[in-house]
Formats: sequence, structure tokens, C-alpha cells
Amino acid sequence: MKVFYHDNYNIDIGILKFIHPFDGMKFGKVVAQLRHEKLVDIVEPAQCIPEAAVNTFFSALTRRLVLHKRPVLEALEAPYIPLLPYAWLDKRILQPMRWGVAGTLAASQTALSGQDAWNLAGGYHHADQHSMEGFCIYNDIGISYQQLIASGELTADDKILIIDIDAHHGNGNARTFHENKNVTLLDVYNADIYPNDAVSRRRVDIAVPLPSGTGGDLYLNKLRAALEQLSSGYKLAFVVAGTDVLATDPLGGLALSVADVAQSHQLVYQRLKALQIPTVFLGGGGYGKDSAAAIAASIQALSGC
Repeated sequence: MKVFYHDNYNIDIGILKFIHPFDGMKFGKVVAQLRHEKLVDIVEPAQCIPEAAVNTFFSALTRRLVLHKRPVLEALEAPYIPLLPYAWLDKRILQPMRWGVAGTLAASQTALSGQDAWNLAGGYHHADQHSMEGFCIYNDIGISYQQLIASGELTADDKILIIDIDAHHGNGNARTFHENKNVTLLDVYNADIYPNDAVSRRRVDIAVPLPSGTGGDLYLNKLRAALEQLSSGYKLAFVVAGTDVLATDPLGGLALSVADVAQSHQLVYQRLKALQIPTVFLGGGGYGKDSAAAIAASIQALSGC
């Protein structure tokens, strides 16, 4: 498995760290540990996602909104800060996210060519063509899907699978692919927390809503049962592998250990390999002190699959 990472993934949110708990520098921490263990091949996306690719995905309104400070801060769950320039937000947060989108596209191309991949960034599953929210500005799966069709690496008839095991329901992916029946959504999420979006939840094909406080044993059993409902025939699978399911995460409301997280990723990957589906893992959410350790442990576990 190839691991996609670029130093530009790291998000130094500066003064926003007093408002939002996201550790945007965790990507470098994960890579430092992986390089020490020498178990995986770490590669870089060649370039940031072109602006044209983002604009092709966005609606006309969103193309305008993303260029203004107020709607971007709202999407980042931060209050309006009058003296904070938009250029700061673009350099510190939006550009790293665009590099994350590039990593998802590059990882997808790698998987389609025969080698599964993990993009440490990406998994921005609350954004869609028409909105930015939940600390997600760009829907990297949607943009990558669109670019892969444009390049001929995918066709509109190809079946695509999205497995979301982030603690939060992937409402942006559900809205992005709401009318696309060639895209199957499997979503395991805390039903008691954001986003409480009944419409997007109904789009999920295999839904596993869980109550707050769910621990590792129940989570893994529910995930295993959901995975058994999958069949073969998918051209590509995206896995939103957020670590906000950890008990130490301040936002996810679930109670998994680092070992539980690694096992959940193993279950997903083993099932996809058994079905012979090319696979891309994506970063997703993760806001606690153990997020980087859980990502590294998961990648190390998958390297033995």
C-alpha cells in the first residue's frame, strides 16, 4: 500500500486553535512514525489540485463564496474575525486542503492502476457542490470522481463504493451523489451528533447509526455485519477513515481505543480485498490527542494484510 503525504498537507490553524480542536499538524507526526518503522512506501502528489478542477465541481454560488472570508470561517466553525485577512486563511487552511484533494486524486489513480493507497489528508465528507461546512471546504471524493471520469479512468457506468467510518455522518458525500445510483454509500456514524440531516441520511444504502458512547466491541460487530452486505463489482472504493471514533476525541462521542480503530480498518480492508475492489483510504476527521497514533497503527496493521 502506498501512503500519500506532502508537507503542504499540514494545517497550522494559528489563533483558530483556541476555537477548533483540529490538530492540522498531525499528518507530519504520522509520517515521522511511519518512516521510523519503514513499513510503507510514502509518496507525494505531484501538484496541488488545479483551480479549474475545483471550479468545475463547485456550483456557481460556491465558487464565489469560497473566495470570501465570512462563509469560509462559517464552514470552519469559527466566528467572524475582522482583522484576519482572507489571504491568511487561504495559505494556512485552504491551500493545504487543496493539496489533500490532490492526494485523493493521485491515490485513486494509483489504486486503479493496481496498488491500494492511503491518503493521509482528504475525506472532507461534509462539503458538496453547493455548500461548505463541518471544517470541510472541498469534497475531495466528488472532485476526484469528476476528474477520473473526465480523464477516462472511470466511466459514468462504473460502480463506486464509499465506506465512511468517521464518527460523523458523511452528509456531503450523500448530497454529492444523491442522484447517482452507481455510487453505494455505507456509513457507520454516531446518530446523536452533527450533522442531524434526515435527508442525507436517507441516501445512505447501508446505514449503521450508533448511539453516543458506543464502544469497540459493539462498533466492530456492527461494522462487520455491514461489510458482509457488500458484493463485488465495484471499480473503486473510497474509505473515509476518520479517527474521531476514539474515546479521547472531543467531538465524536464514541468510545473506541487505538487498537479498536486499527482493527476496524483491518476489517474494512480485508473485506475489500476479498471482493477484489481497488481501495483508497482517506484521512477524515480526528481531533483528539491519539489521532496520529491511531492512523499510524492502522497503516501498520494494513501493511500486513
